[in-house]
Amino acid sequence: MTVRLGAVGAGWWATSNHFPIFAARDDVELVGVCGLGPELDTVRDQFGFGFSTGDYEQLLDADLDAVVITTPHDLHYEQAVRAIDRGLHVLVEKPVTLKADTAWDLQRRTAAAGVHFVVPYGWNYKPFTEQAKALIDAGHLGELQYVQCHMASPTRGLFAGDPNDIRALWDSETSGPSVSTWQSPEHGGGYAHGQITHSSALMFWLSGLRAATVAGRTSLGGARVDLFDSAVLTFDGGALGTLSGAATLPDINPYQVDVKLFGTEGVLLLDTERERVSLHRYDGQAWDLDIEPGSGAYECIEPPNRFIDLITGASTMNNSDASIAARSVELIDALLRSSAAGGVEVAVHP
Repeated sequence: MTVRLGAVGAGWWATSNHFPIFAARDDVELVGVCGLGPELDTVRDQFGFGFSTGDYEQLLDADLDAVVITTPHDLHYEQAVRAIDRGLHVLVEKPVTLKADTAWDLQRRTAAAGVHFVVPYGWNYKPFTEQAKALIDAGHLGELQYVQCHMASPTRGLFAGDPNDIRALWDSETSGPSVSTWQSPEHGGGYAHGQITHSSALMFWLSGLRAATVAGRTSLGGARVDLFDSAVLTFDGGALGTLSGAATLPDINPYQVDVKLFGTEGVLLLDTERERVSLHRYDGQAWDLDIEPGSGAYECIEPPNRFIDLITGASTMNNSDASIAARSVELIDALLRSSAAGGVEVAVHP
């Protein structure tokens, strides 16, 4: 099977990560690309798209099987709805939406249409996180009682400086991240939507939990959007948790994602910076995973490949579907509402 793929969005991330991966596959035909700006035709020719357009409806009306959406955060929902309603498989960048109701609407639409929906959370597809997930699903933790989830990133420039600096990290020759997206509170800018979406999605996928309440605070640190986030959580079923994030690691430092799950039968520790994953049980059984040096660093190679494999039937494992994405969005939505109200506890979902 050859997957006929269209692309909505042709900026720095699409051209540095997604398009090279799709273009290298023999089972993908790049039908068309939609974008804005003078670089669009160059992108079309560079990756071999059949046509280019500034009208995403025109793109979606082409003979497609699937679409990849990499536009600004607040455009994702409408564009994904249009694609799903046409029966297309969808890979949409995080955050899928900015509000809980629209995120869950995408989940319902996806289920009703019977299409694949993938959000490219790279850490969810690492071999060591998949091994950790298998241990958890085997019941080695028992019932979860407490969760810690922390993330820190070298992203001060992205949220509070010159966002173009990040292009050097991803070898992008097109226009860099837009200030209007990453540094605008009106358009979903800030660390919570931009980065905690990653760590929370990993937490939800590993644990299977859904947040029930959150009491959170954010700090701007001199920026227009949140650079620091902290929250106390409760989950459906009664587990407690904490969530935190910081945007201001020095550029020479690797990303930090630290997830700890405490259960009635044991404890899982996952640390991407130190490349360490262990699950130790109270009965003495222990698993300390061997992790290849360097593999804890963030990359997003497997999610686009898995998207195509799901469509062709080569894989049945989706580690970041619409339900995982919606649980992340509703938590961040509630955290920001809580902070705006002075840190009071708010319900994450009805």
